[in-house]
Amino acid sequence: MDMRILMISPKVRGIGGIAQHVSTLVERLRDRGHDVRVISAENLPILRKKGLRNPSFAVFASLRSFLRKFDVVHAHNVPSAIPMRLARGKRVLTIHGVYSENVEMIHGRLVARIGRYLERKAIEWADVLTVVSESAAQHYRSLGFKPVHIPNAIDLKDVPESGKRLYDRQVVYVGRLSKEKGVDVLIRAFRGVEGDLLIIGKGPQERELREMAKGVENVHFIGFKPRQEALRYIKGSDLLVNPSRSEGLSTAILEGMACKVPVIATSVGGNVELIRDGVTGILVPPNDPEELRKAVEMLLNDQELARRLVSRAYEVVLRKYSWEVVIEKYMEVYAVMGTS
Repeated sequence: MDMRILMISPKVRGIGGIAQHVSTLVERLRDRGHDVRVISAENLPILRKKGLRNPSFAVFASLRSFLRKFDVVHAHNVPSAIPMRLARGKRVLTIHGVYSENVEMIHGRLVARIGRYLERKAIEWADVLTVVSESAAQHYRSLGFKPVHIPNAIDLKDVPESGKRLYDRQVVYVGRLSKEKGVDVLIRAFRGVEGDLLIIGKGPQERELREMAKGVENVHFIGFKPRQEALRYIKGSDLLVNPSRSEGLSTAILEGMACKVPVIATSVGGNVELIRDGVTGILVPPNDPEELRKAVEMLLNDQELARRLVSRAYEVVLRKYSWEVVIEKYMEVYAVMGTS
């Protein structure tokens, strides 16, 4: 049965994991004949200043969703919860990571207390809570909720046939330039590495990170790139590195695995679900530039290990993290909820 679905998300465009997840989910649902409407920052007059983006998104999205009737109202992350509540229909809330932990890391403990209150209210407003990692599911179960684990996914048809290589020994980071992503640790790790690091993305820490990298000649800021071009950089690299301090379920890691590029990641959040250390990738402690440097140098110099890792990682993507698998999990959630 075709459904009318309202999708609410702060972002549906760009290289960020949430944007990619939501945009592909919308595409897949429309391919199945469902009527999907989208409310996002891209189609609202939000205030694009630090500290005002999410609040203004919540206000303008609420005006857009107020009393509109749908079979399913599907919101992504806590800023989307108020417009979700004001619409009419069965409500799904997807939290990408652990919201309050990310707020504390970026804004401190005082703001995090407010974040925890808003997080709890948002979950209470939803009929179903879904999360993208098992570690997040365990966290929300400990608070008394009953989350459904539906992971991020990768659309294998997006993987480019050829890569883009700028250096002989090329390592790439793709993602937001913000504190929780740990790019500062990666820059420190690259001092003295025989290889070149490409940093693709933008974010609030960009100026600070560029200052930190002055004099480190093998660190190169490429800036924001459209997703398909970013994938070509991944495909053309020897390694993809995720140095996060906090992570949900990294789309960039999935992209590396799908592009058959070996991945090094920190042992936080959903990273430990995606990667079995020494089997499908390499895990290192967060906030440890020396261990990260050792892992980068090891994989750059051990091509046989790199080949084994990518072969097994690709098998995992096919089995668990392709959109052919994940879309069915969302359809099960929608079907159980029924229609209004």
